[in-house]
Amino acid sequence: MPKAPTLDDLRRYAVARTLFKPTTLARAIDKLGFVQADPIRAPARAQDLILRHRVAGYRAGDLERRYARLPIDEDAFVNYGFLPRRHLALMHPRTPKRRWDAATQKKAAEVLAFVRERGPTHPRIVEAHFAQGRVTNYWGGSSNATTHLLDAMHYRGLLRVRRRDSGTRIYEAVDRPAVDDSPAARAARAAALLELVVAKYAPLPAASLVYLARLLGYGAPHLGEETRLALAALRERLASVRIERVTWHWPAAENPRSRRHAPDGRVRLLAPFDPIVWDRRRFALLWGWTYRFEAYTPASQRKLGYYALPLLWRDQVIGWANAAVVNGRLRVVAGYPEGAPGDPEFKRELAAERERMASFLGL
Repeated sequence: MPKAPTLDDLRRYAVARTLFKPTTLARAIDKLGFVQADPIRAPARAQDLILRHRVAGYRAGDLERRYARLPIDEDAFVNYGFLPRRHLALMHPRTPKRRWDAATQKKAAEVLAFVRERGPTHPRIVEAHFAQGRVTNYWGGSSNATTHLLDAMHYRGLLRVRRRDSGTRIYEAVDRPAVDDSPAARAARAAALLELVVAKYAPLPAASLVYLARLLGYGAPHLGEETRLALAALRERLASVRIERVTWHWPAAENPRSRRHAPDGRVRLLAPFDPIVWDRRRFALLWGWTYRFEAYTPASQRKLGYYALPLLWRDQVIGWANAAVVNGRLRVVAGYPEGAPGDPEFKRELAAERERMASFLGL
């Protein structure tokens, strides 16, 4: 019988399996399966901070600039972000838990017809068109109503994001192919979604696997029962080990003890939503301290900073850093739960990471 992995093995495996050799933008998103998005820039958006470690020559904003030419979509999964277009058939047609009333259905149908006829459309144009008399007081004078309805139509799969203009979503109508809605097909889609979750976030503590299965209620709320049943079956197929009263799961075809998972010596500043650190439960188990995302915490209560970036060295997350552009130069202020390493190699690597970050930002 093969030797069971230790917590050290799982730590190296967790880092190495997602830090693949930098590749093209399309291939990186395909390998990741999903890239979580966040609008805060500190010093760049989360999706850019995630991709810069995995895409050769990546620069902040490349995803937005190249999005329209890639086979990807903005959509809901366990969170909101970017995913390969082929995954959308697993979640659409999406049936939200809250259904529209007749009046909202009528509004949505009219907006859909307008966008379909016009092509890629800015929300301001939608609002202006309906506010100019075709439907009296259609939006009640609130641009937020426009945004809300377009977001809801996008979530339901009636619209897709064609591109962004200065961060604003430009929508177009979409015709999705009919799907097999038989019980067997629904069960297969739920199972495939869970496989995507495990492929992205393994190795996973058992409690985190359950939590992520619940989060699939965002991307596929209509597959709730199928997801619950698929989770029970998936556990039987996954490899697992129990360490210090915690059960861990990962794909059966992968070996956490492989020598391929040996860490390199590079320092990396990670996004708060990078797959290495996304699961805060796993983070505490693997690295022994608590990382918090404090952008929405009152300033007086922050311990790490507004947008603290986890600081990875080799296979250890040894601290965090807040990065900001001041007078055209990148300033990085690091913090450590147990003090800064005195190793000269670490200091050299941290300086090299500052340079890489500055280049990524175009400074």
